[in-house]
Amino acid sequence: MPMNSPAHSRPWRGVMVATPLTLRDDRSIDFDAYAAHVRGLVDAGCDGVVPNGSLGEYQTLTDQERDQVVRVAVEAAGDGARVMPGVSAYDSVQSRRWADRAAEVGAGSVLLLPPNGYPCEDSAVRAHYAEVAEAGLPVVAYNNPYDTKVDLNPRLLAQLHADGSVVAVKEFSGDVRRAYEIAEEAPGLDLLVGADDVLLELALAGAVGWIAGCPNMLPESCVELYRAAVSSDPATALPLYRRLHPLLRWDSKPEFVQAIKASMDIVGRRGGPTRPPRLPLGTDAMAAVRTATEKALAEGLDRPGRST
Repeated sequence: MPMNSPAHSRPWRGVMVATPLTLRDDRSIDFDAYAAHVRGLVDAGCDGVVPNGSLGEYQTLTDQERDQVVRVAVEAAGDGARVMPGVSAYDSVQSRRWADRAAEVGAGSVLLLPPNGYPCEDSAVRAHYAEVAEAGLPVVAYNNPYDTKVDLNPRLLAQLHADGSVVAVKEFSGDVRRAYEIAEEAPGLDLLVGADDVLLELALAGAVGWIAGCPNMLPESCVELYRAAVSSDPATALPLYRRLHPLLRWDSKPEFVQAIKASMDIVGRRGGPTRPPRLPLGTDAMAAVRTATEKALAEGLDRPGRST
């Protein structure tokens, strides 16, 4: 049974791919190309998709575009449980509205940053998550203290879980020691890998999911890596992890959106441009992405030019 089949009670688990916007040269969204990409990820063995996250440039979307991205993802995935829309916004009312919309179209869960307009106090964070949880969908917290200036530390996550506001956390701090603290403070909270370049470390520490960027380029190899990692199969996982790591580490860089899209273009998938203020990769960064991608293809990871 696929991990995110309708019978599965925790559809946020497994390889959930953070999808980028498929933009035309004029920066409008090519929804047909986006649907094809979602279908290709599911066909390659990924458990689901996460539209309207940071990789999906959600901050640049109009309300109509943001709504349509989720609708297209749900239809293309073939099962709404496979879709975890990002519902982050500057205020709780807007986040709740996006969560309500996700529930209406049949999504299985939502991904939510803490309030990110200012470094707010714990009580405000708890109120924010409680408001969005009222929409009725399982809420996955997204801990990204670098961008939000709010740290969902293990103690605060335990409070959110005890409140009934979150079911899991996308952990992006990069501190793998937190996996053990989270398990101690909130033993019922699911840990999801939030940064590609610590996948193996967090999988071995008990992660049960991966909100991932690299599968957009090499889905089959990334699924193989994840399955081996969570199965505690280091003989398979470690060599593959080493080969993929030059690409995986781009997920933790400020240029991650441009880098992932550029790599998609190189492997024959639809990456395309980004919306301002994101600029194209500089010469050195582009050369590094090209080298890492072409090396992965030369080593037989996935299939060169495979179209989704």
